[in-house]
Amino acid sequence: MTATQSNELPLWVQDRDTVIAESSDALWRYDSPPDYSRSNENLAKESTRNHLEGTLEAIVQNLVRTFEMEVSFKTDPQQWLSVLNDQFRISTNGGEEFTAADVSAQGTYNLFMADSEHYKASEESFESSAKLFQSTFPQGFPWEVLEVYSAPPTVTFKWRHWGHFQGTYKDHAPTGETVEVIGLSIAHVTDDLKIISLEHYFDNTLFLEKLTGGGKVGSESQGKACPFSSWFKKTSKK
Repeated sequence: MTATQSNELPLWVQDRDTVIAESSDALWRYDSPPDYSRSNENLAKESTRNHLEGTLEAIVQNLVRTFEMEVSFKTDPQQWLSVLNDQFRISTNGGEEFTAADVSAQGTYNLFMADSEHYKASEESFESSAKLFQSTFPQGFPWEVLEVYSAPPTVTFKWRHWGHFQGTYKDHAPTGETVEVIGLSIAHVTDDLKIISLEHYFDNTLFLEKLTGGGKVGSESQGKACPFSSWFKKTSKK
């Protein structure tokens, strides 16, 4: 797919800040539009890819970033530009499918990770889960497309999510390391590039083990664990 001028593309696959600027009538979760200036700075410094504007990779990246922004900050799913709202479904690792209303009510962390040893989705609200991970990664938790393997209407792509573990995770001490999640997603989209369904595949067990690897705050064993132990520990899919 050749590069396309951004002003020829639908709004929802343009730059995320452009979408925010054009969403003047949106109902914002925290009463004002989000500010991604710090995130943009981190992306400029730490992204491993620099996709040319208008390429398929840049379009997919913009679409998913717009979706993430709308889920996180627009309280009314009917105002989400990035999805075909009435048909939209999302799932993780082949599990239960959720609607736009489900995601809006519960948040992506709660739907993507569910209940496990280190995270109890059933005990978290949208707000509490967002606050937890924002404090865990005070510099942000950026996301980028690594590779796109197939073009619309079925888009398969590899992605990277990362952040610097500098704040406590529940009662676990920060390690200061960069926590990285690599995943694969399949998006079914309309002719005008709205998301009909989105399937994510990634190892959320490994992600949570990295957040508990530094030991509990105040524990004598804090900082003494092998920093690579979680990579060799046997994991199981939830």
